[in-house]
Amino acid sequence: MNEEILKQRIIESLELQGFKINPHIRPSDFTKETFRHIQSIAKLEQLALRKRFLQDYLNVVKEYYKDGKDIDPANISLELKEIETGTFEEILFRWWNLIWWSIPYQRSYGRQMRFLLWDTTHNLPFGLLLLQSPVLKISVRDKFLEIPKEELDFWINKSMNAQRVGALPPYNEILGGKMVALALTSNEIRENYRKKYNSSRTLIKGRTIKPDLLFITTTSAFGKSSLYNRLKYNGEIVALSLGYTKGTGTFHIPEKLYIEILSFLSAKGIDTSRGYGHGPSRKLKLISLAFKLLGLPRFEYHGIQREFYLFPLVKNLKDVIKRKENPIYIDRPFNNLVDYWKERWAIPRAERKPEWKKFQAKKFFEKVEKIIKEL
Repeated sequence: MNEEILKQRIIESLELQGFKINPHIRPSDFTKETFRHIQSIAKLEQLALRKRFLQDYLNVVKEYYKDGKDIDPANISLELKEIETGTFEEILFRWWNLIWWSIPYQRSYGRQMRFLLWDTTHNLPFGLLLLQSPVLKISVRDKFLEIPKEELDFWINKSMNAQRVGALPPYNEILGGKMVALALTSNEIRENYRKKYNSSRTLIKGRTIKPDLLFITTTSAFGKSSLYNRLKYNGEIVALSLGYTKGTGTFHIPEKLYIEILSFLSAKGIDTSRGYGHGPSRKLKLISLAFKLLGLPRFEYHGIQREFYLFPLVKNLKDVIKRKENPIYIDRPFNNLVDYWKERWAIPRAERKPEWKKFQAKKFFEKVEKIIKEL
């Protein structure tokens, strides 16, 4: 493809999403409504690419849903299920991961763990957790942890980043998202991580990295987060706010346009290999290089800053990194977190704002089915 044509297609795509260009890109304004609109195009593209899957399993997903009035918050009992490939739980996870969030799903690279929180009392999916390998360099995280540059890869490989954290309807209306966020720090997450990666210890610069999960990071959807701020367990702060990201990423580049960008790079003799072994920031690096070659100044900076959070899984995290102390793990059994969430958030919220009972599964799925048909 001609370089000028590709350059114009990129500009037109960004303007269609709601970005202003002069000469850098930025959102037309900084409201959450604008941010949702910008990301809605990328989300619809993802849905369109997986339309067949969404249609094929719509009726399966429908079987595991109830109206809000049929849920008893006081009797919710949760189980944390790690998703295995080819299972019924994986179908539910994939379907909801695509449909429910306003931020479009992006394929994960490197280490990955998926969890489904399941309400065993009502036999319903409650929420999703998706953990993946983190980006190697994030200034707010690395500055806070004071990680020496030469040890950055070692310590970041002892962490995971949460790409998906949230509750499904109608649990989201009784602050189910708080429960899913609390689950990040559960003993069970650490233990599952250790079991999964115990037989695949990696070597970086001659150092063996044991499967010890020391902390988890995540970012808010848009700006400041009501989900993670003031999130506590028995008086202990669970999520530490470290500041804001710089507003870089790749979601604003549609998949079809990304393929054209890769063809452009390949034609110039540039290696565009992706996938396992190239790290989670590979796509960003390739797009940034293409923008530079096309004379598009820093177009990877979309300007949507997100609040950055760190969930310590050990009490002495900084001393483990700086002084090589043995980690003192925080003891938080999953079932204890569930009991705390119900008493602290779910039951009071359900009594204070009974509107959640008005959720009707039939109407919800009729709306979703219409969206899928129109893709």
